[in-house]
This record gives sequence, C-alpha cells and structure tokens, in this order.
Amino acid sequence: MEKRQDIQELTLEEVMGDRFGRYSKYIIQERALPDIRDGLKPVQRRILFSMNKDGNTFEKSFRKSAKSVGNIMGNYHPHGDSSIYEAMVRLSQDWKLREVLIEMHGNNGSMDGDPPAAMRYTEARLSELSGELLRDIEKETVDFVWNFDDTEKEPTVLPAKYPNLLVNGSTGISAGYATEIPTHNLAEIIDGTIYLIDHPNAPLEKLMEFIPGPDFPTGGILQGKEEIKKAYETGRGKVILRSKTRIEPLKGGKQQIIVTEIPYEVNKATLVKKIDEVRLNKKIDGIAEVRDESDRTGLQIAIELKKDTNAEGILNYLFKNTELQINYNFNMVAIDNMTPQQVGLKRILDSYIAHRKEVITNRSRFELNKAQARQHIVAGLIKALSILDQVIETIRGSKDKKDAKLNLVNEYAFTEAQAEAIVTLQLYRLTNTDITQLEKEANELNQLVAELTTILSDEKVLFNVIKKNYVK
Repeated sequence: MEKRQDIQELTLEEVMGDRFGRYSKYIIQERALPDIRDGLKPVQRRILFSMNKDGNTFEKSFRKSAKSVGNIMGNYHPHGDSSIYEAMVRLSQDWKLREVLIEMHGNNGSMDGDPPAAMRYTEARLSELSGELLRDIEKETVDFVWNFDDTEKEPTVLPAKYPNLLVNGSTGISAGYATEIPTHNLAEIIDGTIYLIDHPNAPLEKLMEFIPGPDFPTGGILQGKEEIKKAYETGRGKVILRSKTRIEPLKGGKQQIIVTEIPYEVNKATLVKKIDEVRLNKKIDGIAEVRDESDRTGLQIAIELKKDTNAEGILNYLFKNTELQINYNFNMVAIDNMTPQQVGLKRILDSYIAHRKEVITNRSRFELNKAQARQHIVAGLIKALSILDQVIETIRGSKDKKDAKLNLVNEYAFTEAQAEAIVTLQLYRLTNTDITQLEKEANELNQLVAELTTILSDEKVLFNVIKKNYVK
C-alpha cells in the first residue's frame, strides 16, 4: 500500500514535547505569572480594563459582580466564570492585598477561608487606586492587541502610575516556574522609586533605607534582616514571619496570651483549631481555653492559661509547632520582556521606571499631536475672522459644503482641515468676543506645545514629570 502524502508520521515524544512546550509557554506568559511592569496577571488586567471601560469606577455606584464577570468573559477572557470571579474576589480582599484594587459589597470571603457569596449576590467597582493603574490608558500610552475573537482591543500592559508588583505582591504556579512576591508599603516603594530615578546606580543597601522589607496586610513581625537583603538581591530568600502577641494577667493569678496579628496567608480558623488541638491532646500542659475573639474592630485570639503556668514557654512551643510562626519564602519571578525571570528589588524598580518613561513619552507625543492639530485649526479660525466678510461671501456663492471648502482652500490658502472647521463653525461664534478667546487659546496651545516638546527632548524633564506624578 502506498504511503499517503497528507498523513504525517511523528513519534509520540516529538508530539508530546511540542504540545507540552506550547502549553507551558501559554500558562507561563498568559496565566500564572505577573508582568514586571504593572504587576498583573492577564486575568487581573482584563478585569480592571473591562470594568474601567464599562464605567464601573470608584466615583460611581456599585454594580452586580455577575454583570462585570459576564462582560470580562464575553469580551476578553474566554475561560470559566468561576475563575474570573475568584480572581476578582481576591483583588478585593484586604487581608490578601496591601492596597485593594476592587471594592466589594457583600460577602467576599474571610481570613478563616470562608468562600465568598455567589457573584449574583455581591456588588463591585474599581477602587481609587485602580484608577491610578489605568490613568492615561486612552492616550495611546500602551500597546493594544486584538482579543480572542478579533472584535475588541485590549492592553498588553497597564500604564501603572505606581509599582503595583511590589505593593500588592503576587503568587502563582505555572509549568516549571512558581512565584511568591510579598506585599510592600506604598509610600516606602514610591520613596525608593523616586530615589532610584535620581540615583540610577544606587546600591541595594541605599534602596533598603527606603524599603526596609515587606509590609504584609495582616501585619506580623518579620525576622531576618540578612535574608531580606539576600532576597532583594537575588529574588530568593527565606524569612521568619511570626504573630504579634502579648501576655496579659487575669484574675486569680492566671495569664492569657493575646494574638493580634497573624502571618500572611495563614487561615485563622485552622490556626485556632490547631492551637486547641494542642490543648486537647495535652501535647503541652497549661492551656485552659482557646477563643477567637475577632470582631469588626480587628483580629484577636485569646489563649487562656492555667494557674502558675510559664506563659513564655507555652508561647515558644506554639511558635515552633503551629502557624503562629511560619517561614516565608521569597521567590520573585515575573515576566520581563516576554520571558520569566528571577528578579531582585532593583531590577523590578528599574523595569518599572523604564516602563513609566515609555508611558510618559507616548502620552506626551499623543498630547503634542493633539495640541498641534488644534493649533492649526485655531490659526485658521483667527485668519478667517480677520477676513470674515470675504469668507462669508465665498461660502454663500458656493454650491454645497464640498464646493465651499474647495473655494476656501483655493482663494485664501486655507488647508483642508482649516476649511472644514470654518464651514462647520456655528454663527453665534462669529461674535466679537470670540477673536480674543481664540487668541487666548492660541497662546495656551503655544505654551503646551513648548512644554511637551521639552519633555520629549530632555530626559531630565521627563523624569521630573514622573516624580511629580507621585506628589499629590
């Protein structure tokens, strides 16, 4: 039997290798790892962009989560609604994010690991800080690509007015790569960024004067200065994160341990259960009762001790044997130039500054083109008003709009754009005051064009614009 030409014979190894390679590339770039510039994974970026486009922003009222999820799924993210909603809920949890990007009404889960209410019950909108991530997106500041069915355009990255990757951190697992980036204090990160703009060769030690370490939304005490430095240098490191505790006296010579802050990503209900198991199994004697006293004012776990018990000894035992103290492993991996990279603190900030430089350059170019186009129109209108009677006569003697435009171009050397503006001018604008308004606008435009030209030609001025953006 002769060999058919339309059938390829491939070994299983070749096929599996090729397919898995493609799949791995997809989940690394398009699913599990954040972009070094805006600190977002594709699903998060699409959530913010879609909600912003729908006008579901912080100054407007809340909207059903299900509506937003439907729009995100239909326009940008062709995956399950539950995965979109889960990502959306996480962006609203203030015990997971240092600065939440979505505000949510209704049950959005808890530190005890409770699931959020279904999306038909909750309402959401973008937070004010999300607005800063999206600011100037309409000014051609970032690249856009077609969505999955070529019907809408979506951004490849957000303009990101602050270094979101460090502020809100990230966690994710993909093929061959995992990432664990801790959250940081917004003010500290901005101070460090401004210092690095002014001193591009600043050593890590100097940056750590501004950014001494992570700042978790759940608080806790971080131990291991040298390890933090190593993590900031290489992108990898292990630190100890322990709960904030105090020992209080009770009546009858008894004492209790009060826990007010627990380590990041620790499930509070599970922690309380584990401590209670220590009491029940009598692994260490001296614990009388364990209570979760958390309420809307804050977190509190009370561990009541029996009379004449060594509180310090019990506390140390609990640190060692429960999640009152954990090891936090830094593993800072992000997508930089389309590839996953293990990155240190300086590399993240350098990439962010380069991104902002590009955004401000693109924005200035967009605004300059717009200002120059308007300048051209204003010059045409001023000229038209100075020879108003001839212009009116020419328009009245023309057959139609097209002919009027042609006559204006031929007789008075107006350009096509200026002629269009003149023939669409409303009659009330021919009043006397208008010439002064136009001259005022012309002066303002000249000033704006000069400013924007300086930004585009002088890097120092451009960096000053970036820094000025941070000062409210």
